[in-house]
Amino acid sequence: MKYYVVDAFTDELFKGNPAGVCILEKWLDNKLLQNIAYENNLAETVFIVKNNSQYDLRWFTPKTEIELCGHATLASAYIIKNFIEDNDFLTFNTKSGILTVLFNKEKELFEMDFPARKTEKVEIIETVQNAINEKIKEAYLSRDLLLLLENEEQVKNLMVNFDLLKTITICHGFIATALSSNKEYNFVSRYFAPNVGINEDHVTGSSHTTLIPFWAERFGKNKLIAKQLSKRGGTLYCENNGDRVKIAGKAKLYLEGNIELK
Repeated sequence: MKYYVVDAFTDELFKGNPAGVCILEKWLDNKLLQNIAYENNLAETVFIVKNNSQYDLRWFTPKTEIELCGHATLASAYIIKNFIEDNDFLTFNTKSGILTVLFNKEKELFEMDFPARKTEKVEIIETVQNAINEKIKEAYLSRDLLLLLENEEQVKNLMVNFDLLKTITICHGFIATALSSNKEYNFVSRYFAPNVGINEDHVTGSSHTTLIPFWAERFGKNKLIAKQLSKRGGTLYCENNGDRVKIAGKAKLYLEGNIELK
């Protein structure tokens, strides 16, 4: 099986978020797919099967299959364009419906079109507040629990008690976000999902399906630039389009090889 590792949302090695990309001729047993993802031990391993002019795509963390992953979708588009077919527009069939990726030659960006997630304001959960060392200003729920903090420094300085977060089951993961203090960016974030085997994700495309409409409303504009403040860090070029969002980024190949299943 052809296997690649791609650093997504960056054009530098050892930055952004690494994703494993496996190219299959046909679907394998679900248990085997999960074992491969566990063995790869990356936040996500994506499996791709060609389906006529489109591609079927599934994402796995080391612990479970998930319904949407941004950085692994970007990594998939990068591998298909550079190693399978030189096509600037790709269509993926996924658990989140039809997703498309357009390669912007001028900016050298892979532009992903994803469903948007709207948020509903909720009460701040005491256990969540106790799990982090910075005061939560407001909380909002979509697939993830969005935690609005006062400033970028608070997001940077978060010290998280993951055992406490694991006791919260109303959401997939937790987004900490604030306005950016750097004029190059509009907002910053960090992302935590201990219940699916990812304490902190490096750069999270799927969390921005929540963040983009949230911040677009507050800025009163639809085009934004985001920075994820993990140790590796990454940049996301964002656009709000009502019930859809566009998330764009660059990618860098780290590894090309084969997985032996014999």
